[in-house]
Amino acid sequence: MAQSLELLLIQFLMPDNDARRQAEEQIRRLARDPQVVPALVHHLRTAKTPNVRQLAAVLLRKKITSHWPKLPPHAKASLKQALIDSITIDHSHLVRRASANVVSIIAKYAVPAGEWPELLPFIFQCSQSPQEDHREVALILFSSLTETIGTTFQSHLNDLQPILLKCLQDEASSRVRIAALKAVGSFIEYVNDGGDVVKMFRDFVPSILNVSRQCLANGEEDVASIAFEIFDELIESPAPLLGDSVRSIVQFSLEVCSNQELEINIRQQAIQIISWLVKFKASFLKKHKLVIPILQVMCPLLTETADEDGDSDLAADRSAAEVIDTMAINLPRHIFPPVLEFASVSFRHINPKYREAAVTSLGVVSEGCCEHLKDKLEDCLKVVLEALKDQEQMVRGAASFALGQFAEHLQPEILSHYESVLPCILNALEDPSDEVKEKSYYALAAFCEDMGENILPYLDPLMCRLVMSLQGSPRNLQETCMSAIGSVAAAAEQAFMPYAEKVLEMMKGFMVLTNDEDLCARARATEVVGIVAMAVGRARMETILPPFIEAAISGFVLDYSELREYTHGFFSNVAEILDDSFAQYLPHVVPLAFSSCNLDDGSAVDIDDADSVDNGFSGVSSDDDVNDEPRKSPHPPQDKTMVVATLAEVAQGMGAPISAYVDKIMPLVLKELASSEATNRRNAAFCVGEMCKNGGAAALKYYGDILHGLHRLFADSEPDDAVRDNAAGAIARMIMVQPQSIPLNQVLPVFIKALPLKEDHEESMVVYSCVCNLLLSSHPQILPLVPDVINAFAQVVVSPNESDEVKTVVAKAVSHLISVYGQQMQPILSALPPAHANALASFANRR
Repeated sequence: MAQSLELLLIQFLMPDNDARRQAEEQIRRLARDPQVVPALVHHLRTAKTPNVRQLAAVLLRKKITSHWPKLPPHAKASLKQALIDSITIDHSHLVRRASANVVSIIAKYAVPAGEWPELLPFIFQCSQSPQEDHREVALILFSSLTETIGTTFQSHLNDLQPILLKCLQDEASSRVRIAALKAVGSFIEYVNDGGDVVKMFRDFVPSILNVSRQCLANGEEDVASIAFEIFDELIESPAPLLGDSVRSIVQFSLEVCSNQELEINIRQQAIQIISWLVKFKASFLKKHKLVIPILQVMCPLLTETADEDGDSDLAADRSAAEVIDTMAINLPRHIFPPVLEFASVSFRHINPKYREAAVTSLGVVSEGCCEHLKDKLEDCLKVVLEALKDQEQMVRGAASFALGQFAEHLQPEILSHYESVLPCILNALEDPSDEVKEKSYYALAAFCEDMGENILPYLDPLMCRLVMSLQGSPRNLQETCMSAIGSVAAAAEQAFMPYAEKVLEMMKGFMVLTNDEDLCARARATEVVGIVAMAVGRARMETILPPFIEAAISGFVLDYSELREYTHGFFSNVAEILDDSFAQYLPHVVPLAFSSCNLDDGSAVDIDDADSVDNGFSGVSSDDDVNDEPRKSPHPPQDKTMVVATLAEVAQGMGAPISAYVDKIMPLVLKELASSEATNRRNAAFCVGEMCKNGGAAALKYYGDILHGLHRLFADSEPDDAVRDNAAGAIARMIMVQPQSIPLNQVLPVFIKALPLKEDHEESMVVYSCVCNLLLSSHPQILPLVPDVINAFAQVVVSPNESDEVKTVVAKAVSHLISVYGQQMQPILSALPPAHANALASFANRR
């Protein structure tokens, strides 16, 4: 075999494609025989050309997994020795590297079985050899072996640390320093939080930075990028691996990301490191006064002009904006003053890129720094509105983006400026640039949604403009235009009536589109119809809704997640306005909701054998490939939560007819109570409450499972206040409809402890009404909890987030308690903070 194989290896390396294909096919046949291993070993030892020796090693790596167990001991010994010789003697770097990869595969089986005890001592010996090639290949072996026997090295970390550190500092060889850098990177995943390991990695950082700087100076950016991969892992590690080295990492990252001579990919990595540090180590950055130095680099990066031929997602200005956004969320008090100063200075700059950067910076900090921005809103708004009239398109586009951010994050204060904002947005809708128009529709949608009756003076010019745009704009503008129409309808409510017919007629055209590129527009149109229906009401909509409902149902078969999401919202709105008339659609809607949950949006993932082709030998499959199963991603959790939310809204709007579907709906909703996504748990809690309230006897058999599922949501381990509030709402509904079916002695203490509600005040009326009803009926299980109830009620009456209607309900119950248990109530009331006691007394006395 050896002789014929040599000819085939040479033939495979020839430029003639036909000859190459023939050789590949014959090699594939020969490779099924275990005797191919000694034949390849022979050529690894004796072939005159490095290409043939390398190809022999590559083929060994691909086929050794299946053949190793069948080899006799002498063949195994011969193979191991041949690999050791190749690694230490062969003059070709590529051959040594290919042989090291074979060692890694064999070690996976041989080391745990005790068949290669001399391997690790050999590698350690090589790593300290006076020969550069030996030191380099030892480090390459360390790297490749972590992929197969990484855990074996954990017990050797203390021995490895000085070797790696010495090699990182190897003054005689850049190749050794680079190999050491790669080896350090390969060990990170095996790090634990032991003190020795933490110190070890902290000691590496200065040397890693030195090697990376040398690589950048030599144009080896691909190697320097390994440092950022290491820092990325160190930052995300639960072990405190960085310590004071954060300062030097920040300094290095800022040097790289501000150097326009470097490739954008490595600059992007540096910016990402800063972003991770802001996200995970914000307190450290604050403590060591690194916030301002970071901003002094990030803000100017906003002014950098992107390469027109490059990937816009990798542009430095966009990445810098994302970092500043992250900083605003994590360090709002510290970043707002310098960002405001940057914006104020840059806005008057002659270069339009600086003016764009000024308004972009205000837009990206508006979420995190919302409270600080509200204090300076008039000045900042003046800058943005002036920029909306700038002669340069890029500045106007940034201004319309910033205005949309203001409208989204600076509520309700921004609404008081509608007289200056809305005319500017109307003008921007006439902009010659589609980009400015699109962002202006976004700003309009965000601004109008909560305007209420203040929108009425602008309603006609707005709708004339929006309807005209919808008729003659490209598809992407039509989509954002529809969002704006939905927001205007939601604000105008009944005043939208004169425009409803025209808008609905236009939406009907979008709701029959079936081409993939049109489905986003169809989704938006479906959403708009639901919003318009809510705005103008049942009397106007009931007779004209059937074709829209039919179109919404038919959209499900198109298997487009955004369309499903908006369709769920559409059915929520329609169920709410139609009330019991929606019952006729339940046989269609409920199955669709469940089919939505069972769909799989994942796609098969091809696993490449990425390390096989220094020489292009991709045709011979690797033994390891047989285990590469296609993977599918799970169905997006946002689809499930939208389904659950829709079912809850339908149950709420429908009432008793939903009882026929309890057995179908409840198992899904109970499962979502344990979802890892807070939004899913929140919607599931709301849904089980509505199903219990409206499901009648059909829901009773699920009470035990529901209480069990809800109990977890009251635990300290539940991080989301809105989830807990909705769980309280569910308990309240259950108590009100079936108090005898609930162990109140166990449930009430947990329920009352969760009060007052913290975030979702839409649940306030049902929760506090439930508690008040128990108090008014002097239920024996609530009376021992009166001190806790009064404490919660006192917080309710002083809360600016609770309505007077809720406070009045609470006050009625307090008045009742005082009139019935006056003497016993005094010490409870006296224990309250004076402000709370006075507010409670004030409301109680209004009775």
